[in-house]
Amino acid sequence: MLRRCAPGSPGPRPIVRALPPSASALRQRLRQCAERIPEAEAVLDLLEKCPEHQKKGGFPIIVFEGLDATGKTTVTQAVKDTLNGILLRSPPDCISQWRTVFDDEPTPIKRAFYAAGNYILASEIAKASTQAPVIIDRYWHSTAAYTIATETSGRVQDLPPAQDEVYQWPEDLLKPDLVLLLTVDPEERVRRLQHRGLEKTKEEAELETNSLFRQRVEESYRRMVNPACQEVDATPSKEEVLKTVLQLIKKHCGF
Repeated sequence: MLRRCAPGSPGPRPIVRALPPSASALRQRLRQCAERIPEAEAVLDLLEKCPEHQKKGGFPIIVFEGLDATGKTTVTQAVKDTLNGILLRSPPDCISQWRTVFDDEPTPIKRAFYAAGNYILASEIAKASTQAPVIIDRYWHSTAAYTIATETSGRVQDLPPAQDEVYQWPEDLLKPDLVLLLTVDPEERVRRLQHRGLEKTKEEAELETNSLFRQRVEESYRRMVNPACQEVDATPSKEEVLKTVLQLIKKHCGF
């Protein structure tokens, strides 16, 4: 589990192995590095406390995905305020302080951290969805899209074909009711990033310099199924984007 693609490995099978298959497999990975990385032990402790099978409450669960600077922070806050919802983010607050620690670790360990965050977040989502609509800034689709794009070299055509199992939602992870993929023109996204002036992750830096990587990430998002991403053009004004988003929520969630 979580092994890098070996040089020259044919086909999508190594990518399947790179994706975290289950919470139990993540626990095994974290145990293997816990002695060397104290934070891994802390993540493992939180993961162990999560129920194995999460059940949704009666309120809708809506995920926002997209590259950095596509407007997720602005839109998720606006939707949360409009629906009187609960806003959650990935990685969840309880482990986000260790993000920089794991970003400097080898790829399999770093991915285990982000994948574990999805399962820990699922526990928070399950509880919150009994109280109000749940709005989520990134979830499993981000973990998968960046993994697939990293494990694939070259053009979009070199990605695993649509309908491949790498695009399937994990069976043991709480599923949202709706996933909205925010997209903007590449030049507009770069302009927004420059105005923000925030420190970038390695993946975000590569998105700016490597257009093929960016295209692979976006296309991986588009190929996700069960649930699929509903694409939203986030280039217009925040008021127009919010209007479009609320229409989709009403259509798909009846809320």
